[in-house]
Amino acid sequence: MIRCGAKWLIIANLTAGFAAAAQAEDFDIGKWEFQSSCASCHGTDGKGKGPVAEQLKVPPPDLTMLAKKNNGVFPTNDVYQTISGLQRMAAHGSHEMPIWGFRFNPMVNPPHNVDPAYWKMLGPEQSPEVVVRTRILAVIDYLNGIQQK
Repeated sequence: MIRCGAKWLIIANLTAGFAAAAQAEDFDIGKWEFQSSCASCHGTDGKGKGPVAEQLKVPPPDLTMLAKKNNGVFPTNDVYQTISGLQRMAAHGSHEMPIWGFRFNPMVNPPHNVDPAYWKMLGPEQSPEVVVRTRILAVIDYLNGIQQK
């Protein structure tokens, strides 16, 4: 339990540092990640009305209502597990191949790709797993910020 807590603390610190660097450049990396990976289904505003939403069998949820539907508490762990593929969502495809492909999968072997911009921002000493977790946490931070009261 302590080991797991320490791991999350390290991830949180990395995310905070990454967020500070992104903020210094006046660039919201979480919003960018959301727009490039999630908005086609969930909409640019996160309300579930993206351009391909009508083509889906199950409509995408309004991601601005996650906290409201969870007694006012943003469900960080559930969102993390959904994005990372640890918690399966039928609309996201199989565990092996979610709709966004390998974008948020911390695989080291091809065809996993991490945008070169991330390596430049985080430095070459960062592992792909750390980079991917940072990307996921950035999306979570953005989603937390667009919750309806």
